[in-house]
Amino acid sequence: MSDEAALGLSDEFFMREAMSLARAAECLGEVPVGAVVVLNGAIVGRGFNSPIGESDPTAHAEIAALRDAARVLGNYRLPGCELFVTLEPCAMCAGAIMHARISRVIYGARDAKTGVHGSVVDLFGVERLNHHATVEGGVLADECSSMLSAFFAGRRKKSS
Repeated sequence: MSDEAALGLSDEFFMREAMSLARAAECLGEVPVGAVVVLNGAIVGRGFNSPIGESDPTAHAEIAALRDAARVLGNYRLPGCELFVTLEPCAMCAGAIMHARISRVIYGARDAKTGVHGSVVDLFGVERLNHHATVEGGVLADECSSMLSAFFAGRRKKSS
């Protein structure tokens, strides 16, 4: 039995935590994407999208969560950690995930425009790369997707 199972925690539990962070991003006018890094059933890193507010194109939820976890754990490598994110990672975030040595990535909604777990390309499946995370998509996908769809529908409505 995994540590998470022993604690009664599930992928859905951690995805809901990531969704809570996505809502925080939305409140700040950012695209609602949230992420958490988990080690042995405990959240060690949190992040949400903030490229607009930070004036930083790298301020994606995954990057923020990885940075937070690295600070908490005192190591730029995060072996044994899992990353839960509400949206399929982009190429930049996939690179950071690989460099951090994340063992498992769990995401909610697919991203047909920039997703790199098969939506556009599959960077996680490139055998020549030196680190490979296990990746699972579709956890609370409908809820994650609905949050994003509602955000962009609201944006379109404001601009018309």
